[in-house]
Amino acid sequence: MGSKSVCNKNKCVVICGPTASGKSSMGAILASEFNGVVISADSMQIYRGFEIGTAKPTTEELSKVEHRLIGFLDPRKTFSVAQYQSLALKETERILSEGRLPFIVGGTGLYVDSILHNTKFANYGEDPGIRKGLESDFDSLGAEAMLDRLKAVDPDAAARLHPADRKRILRALEIYKLTGVTATRHTLESRSVPSRYDFLVLTLCYEDRSKLYSRIDERVDLMLENGLLDEARSMYEAGEENFPTLSQAIGYKELFSYFKGESTLEDAVELLKRRSRNYAKRQMTWFRKYDSVHITMDDGDGLRRAREEVKKFTEEG
Repeated sequence: MGSKSVCNKNKCVVICGPTASGKSSMGAILASEFNGVVISADSMQIYRGFEIGTAKPTTEELSKVEHRLIGFLDPRKTFSVAQYQSLALKETERILSEGRLPFIVGGTGLYVDSILHNTKFANYGEDPGIRKGLESDFDSLGAEAMLDRLKAVDPDAAARLHPADRKRILRALEIYKLTGVTATRHTLESRSVPSRYDFLVLTLCYEDRSKLYSRIDERVDLMLENGLLDEARSMYEAGEENFPTLSQAIGYKELFSYFKGESTLEDAVELLKRRSRNYAKRQMTWFRKYDSVHITMDDGDGLRRAREEVKKFTEEG
């Protein structure tokens, strides 16, 4: 059942939601039915060689439909939101030029925001002295103190960030010191030009959170069965400092304490599950702000409802 063409050349479907909500499966099915291509919006799935802990789409999902921006980057490299946006927009244009429908699928809110809001990324310049000073303060004072410092100048940015997100806390403070203007103000000003795309945003959600949390726990157990421990150990033994982004991802760093002999495997796995559930909470808060169609997944009927929304969207003039 599917549409073989897209009547409006600027149409684009976004499927977002918390971890383990079923985004990858739904994206693959709908893209295969509506002559589409999936563009990943996941900041960990971009890396090569680490398949399990990053929850990349299954072999079946990858065989069902073409996927782009998955597994293309050396895991030793860092990658910015601006770089993602540039690549994702190029892929979007390419897919539309082929007469197909782009499906942007993922749970990295900053990636999704950059596309929906047509964010313009400025070059704020650099001052190694400022960065070094902030890093020194972070090491000596700790994450909570630095987040409080950010809260004093940019409460909106501070509210969006987790204390563990050292990179973005430092960057927000650095931007303020470099420019005298908060990162939040810069972001608002960068979104002054609307996107040229017509978006259908589908947000997957669970009214009964216990069902989502059970799915998260079950997925962690499945990852372990599929070899997560070996994948995480390979990163640990190669030196986690060689993987600046991946080694901080939920799914790997929780197991390092077990490898170091600082915790039991059972405790490390429970920590992994708990942090995954907490991450899902933050994602739900993030995506709640979108003007989107909420697809409730509790009753198993989410795919049918999403299919109807995409069908109506593609048939509109």
